[in-house]
Amino acid sequence: MNIRSLTRGDGVVIGAAVLLFIASFLDLYSVDGAPDDADLPSAWASGPVVMGVVLAGIIGAALVVVSRGMQLPKPAGLDLGQVGIAFTIFAAWSALGNVFDPLSAADYGSSSDTVSAGVGLILALVATVVMAGAAVATPLVPALQAGLVPAPKPPQPQPYGAQPPGGYGYPGAQQPGQPGQHGQQPYGGQPQPGQPFGAQPQPQAQAPQPPAAEFSPFWFAVPVPRPLFAEDGSPTPIAELAPGTWYLAVEQRGPGLVAQTQDGRRGVLQDTSGIQRG
Repeated sequence: MNIRSLTRGDGVVIGAAVLLFIASFLDLYSVDGAPDDADLPSAWASGPVVMGVVLAGIIGAALVVVSRGMQLPKPAGLDLGQVGIAFTIFAAWSALGNVFDPLSAADYGSSSDTVSAGVGLILALVATVVMAGAAVATPLVPALQAGLVPAPKPPQPQPYGAQPPGGYGYPGAQQPGQPGQHGQQPYGGQPQPGQPFGAQPQPQAQAPQPPAAEFSPFWFAVPVPRPLFAEDGSPTPIAELAPGTWYLAVEQRGPGLVAQTQDGRRGVLQDTSGIQRG
């Protein structure tokens, strides 16, 4: 699983799942008049709360996070990420129902008005509501789609075939066997005779036009997962670019970019909107 592909929304879902797990060990109900050392049950003493709130919420959070961090199979054509979102919504709905209908006070020998939701059940409701909200809103809110772990800035790549400035082969460097710049004569060369007095200067050759700007490879990252298509125009994606990972753009292909993945595969990124250049 690629940790850098997780988003801020995934971080909120993970945090809410941790809060739900902690809340499951706290008092599920509060009974007025009960002694401070009363042994009140936690969520693990109630089957409906464990199944409908705690386990449903944790399983839903796991499916949401794992589905965004890696490619999962689709049994019966179901997207497990969407199944996870449904689990989180169900957990929040179940927690709300348990808050409105606390345990019957008959077990404690008191009137029904003395029993209310405890701190564990209230925290479980808060955790499941936050979890469901983040799971639903992450694909819709750009702020939640940002990477959870910022990727390190890569070094600016040199264009293919380029030499370091000043080294052998650099356009501005003097090459062996060529005349020096600024009027210097090559070693062993004869000085050129001066121009006669009154002679008209020879027209200088027109300076060559600078070549058109060439494409320079650069690193980039995508804001959301995007497919990478084959260079032959096949409609089937060959890979998926994940947020938080840097990829190398090696060529401009119309409005798209020819990108190279970390394992050396090359393909066309057709949607370049919102990419972050390194």
